[in-house]
Amino acid sequence: MSSPSLMRDAFIDYIYEAAQKNRNLIFLSADFGAKALDRFRQDLPGQFIHAGISEQNMVDVGAGLAIAGKQVVLYAMAPFIVPRCYEQIKAVLCAMNLPIALVGVGAGLGYDHATLTHFTPEDIAATKALNHMEVWSPADSPTALAIAHLVAEQPALRYVRLERQPMPAIYPEVTRDDLNRGYNHLCQGRDICIVACGYLVHKALKVQRMLAAEGLSVGVVDVYGIKPLSADLAGLLGGYGAVVTVEEQLLEGGFGSGILESMAEAGKLRPFKRLGLRNGFDVSNGDRDVLHAKYGIDTPDIAAAARSMLQTVG
Repeated sequence: MSSPSLMRDAFIDYIYEAAQKNRNLIFLSADFGAKALDRFRQDLPGQFIHAGISEQNMVDVGAGLAIAGKQVVLYAMAPFIVPRCYEQIKAVLCAMNLPIALVGVGAGLGYDHATLTHFTPEDIAATKALNHMEVWSPADSPTALAIAHLVAEQPALRYVRLERQPMPAIYPEVTRDDLNRGYNHLCQGRDICIVACGYLVHKALKVQRMLAAEGLSVGVVDVYGIKPLSADLAGLLGGYGAVVTVEEQLLEGGFGSGILESMAEAGKLRPFKRLGLRNGFDVSNGDRDVLHAKYGIDTPDIAAAARSMLQTVG
């Protein structure tokens, strides 16, 4: 892995480059916090709109621009671009299937010390349930960059979940074929596969190395295309003895539920364990590792779940 970098900068920098070539591309932001926005605002003032702390209005303005033929990207903190704007997204963007990209930074527990108002433990379930909506969750900057290419070159109604903290690169490059597949089989194994998205892919890889040192055959799959979910994924996971999913989401309707449903419908179901936030979770302050330990989704929890599943399947 290379040194950590900000995936939001990789994403915004490419959209800026695309906007220089495409004067029809308009970037709306409810946030000035990203340094990558500075040159966009300065160099392309006619293509950058700061909506202020009014995300719901930003969605409606973006809808109007899209109806007028503009290519629109909407950017804000994840807890405010989805939960706060859900009615506008559902009743306006989805109703007309407008080709708008919604980009949320700090997904999941990314704003750890800000506690519940800034958590999004339900954004995957919420956006999966929206008509026409694609859902993307990169685990590193090269994947975020590839998704930015997709957004610029093939407009569609999408929600892109970005990390706010620097993340080590997992891939040297992510191609359009990789995006079309929607996942990457990072480590191949036989007995059990750990499936994750976004931030927790890095912890899944750490667990795989730990268990491999114990002589266990463990695979890891990074799912960056959450909706639509690849039809091939169920077949891949069905080749393992058991599957563990881990997420920063409430288990009801979240990431793991989608994987489980796809395997069941494909007739590929295997012993399955979902790790995530459980209904009734306590809200507390702490950094991300502290929260992961509290909610049972930290590295030791993933490793323990994998070992337990291995015992179950013999």
